[in-house]
Amino acid sequence: MITTKQKQNIIKKAQIHATDTGSPEAQVAILSKSIDELALHLKKNHKDNHSRRGLLQMVADRRTHLNYLKRKSKGRYDTIVKKIGLK
Repeated sequence: MITTKQKQNIIKKAQIHATDTGSPEAQVAILSKSIDELALHLKKNHKDNHSRRGLLQMVADRRTHLNYLKRKSKGRYDTIVKKIGLK
Protein backbone atom coordinates (compact mmCIF):
# COMPACT_ATOMS: atom_id res chain seq x y z
CA MET A 1 0.00 0.00 0.00
CA ILE A 2 1.37 3.40 -0.97
CA THR A 3 1.27 6.04 1.74
CA THR A 4 0.14 9.58 1.04
CA LYS A 5 3.72 10.88 1.40
CA GLN A 6 5.02 8.34 -1.09
CA LYS A 7 2.24 9.17 -3.51
CA GLN A 8 3.05 12.90 -3.31
CA ASN A 9 6.74 12.19 -4.00
CA ILE A 10 5.87 10.01 -6.98
CA ILE A 11 3.60 12.72 -8.40
CA LYS A 12 6.30 15.39 -7.93
CA LYS A 13 8.72 13.35 -10.02
CA ALA A 14 6.26 12.76 -12.87
CA GLN A 15 4.14 15.92 -12.93
CA ILE A 16 4.02 18.27 -15.90
CA HIS A 17 3.35 21.49 -13.97
CA ALA A 18 3.21 22.53 -10.30
CA THR A 19 -0.43 21.64 -9.64
CA ASP A 20 -0.56 18.49 -11.76
CA THR A 21 -2.00 15.44 -10.02
CA GLY A 22 -4.14 13.70 -12.64
CA SER A 23 -2.20 13.75 -15.88
CA PRO A 24 -1.55 10.40 -17.58
CA GLU A 25 2.12 10.68 -16.59
CA ALA A 26 1.27 11.02 -12.89
CA GLN A 27 -1.25 8.18 -13.10
CA VAL A 28 1.25 5.88 -14.80
CA ALA A 29 3.89 6.66 -12.15
CA ILE A 30 1.47 5.91 -9.30
CA LEU A 31 0.26 2.70 -10.93
CA SER A 32 3.84 1.57 -11.57
CA LYS A 33 4.76 1.96 -7.91
CA SER A 34 1.61 0.10 -6.84
CA ILE A 35 2.30 -2.67 -9.33
CA ASP A 36 5.86 -3.08 -8.03
CA GLU A 37 4.68 -3.33 -4.42
CA LEU A 38 1.89 -5.75 -5.26
CA ALA A 39 4.26 -7.93 -7.30
CA LEU A 40 6.52 -8.24 -4.24
CA HIS A 41 3.50 -9.19 -2.13
CA LEU A 42 2.51 -11.88 -4.62
CA LYS A 43 6.01 -13.37 -4.61
CA LYS A 44 5.58 -14.04 -0.89
CA ASN A 45 1.87 -14.94 -1.07
CA HIS A 46 1.51 -16.87 -4.30
CA LYS A 47 -1.99 -18.14 -3.47
CA ASP A 48 -3.49 -14.67 -3.03
CA ASN A 49 -5.69 -14.70 -6.12
CA HIS A 50 -7.73 -11.64 -5.14
CA SER A 51 -4.59 -9.50 -5.14
CA ARG A 52 -3.49 -11.10 -8.38
CA ARG A 53 -6.73 -9.94 -10.00
CA GLY A 54 -6.12 -6.41 -8.70
CA LEU A 55 -2.60 -6.52 -10.12
CA LEU A 56 -3.91 -7.50 -13.54
CA GLN A 57 -6.42 -4.64 -13.43
CA MET A 58 -3.69 -2.15 -12.53
CA VAL A 59 -1.44 -3.40 -15.33
CA ALA A 60 -4.33 -3.04 -17.81
CA ASP A 61 -5.09 0.47 -16.52
CA ARG A 62 -1.44 1.51 -16.85
CA ARG A 63 -1.35 0.07 -20.37
CA THR A 64 -4.47 2.10 -21.25
CA HIS A 65 -2.87 5.32 -19.98
CA LEU A 66 0.34 4.57 -21.89
CA ASN A 67 -1.55 3.83 -25.10
CA TYR A 68 -3.38 7.15 -24.72
CA LEU A 69 -0.09 9.01 -24.28
CA LYS A 70 1.48 7.21 -27.21
CA ARG A 71 -1.46 8.16 -29.42
CA LYS A 72 -1.65 11.82 -28.27
CA SER A 73 2.01 12.73 -27.74
CA LYS A 74 4.86 10.37 -28.57
CA GLY A 75 7.39 12.66 -26.86
CA ARG A 76 5.54 12.62 -23.53
CA TYR A 77 5.19 8.84 -23.82
CA ASP A 78 8.92 8.37 -24.37
CA THR A 79 9.74 10.67 -21.46
CA ILE A 80 7.56 8.86 -18.92
CA VAL A 81 8.73 5.43 -20.07
CA LYS A 82 12.35 6.48 -19.51
CA LYS A 83 11.57 8.12 -16.13
CA ILE A 84 9.84 5.03 -14.81
CA GLY A 85 12.13 2.56 -16.56
CA LEU A 86 9.52 0.41 -18.22
CA LYS A 87 11.57 -0.47 -21.30
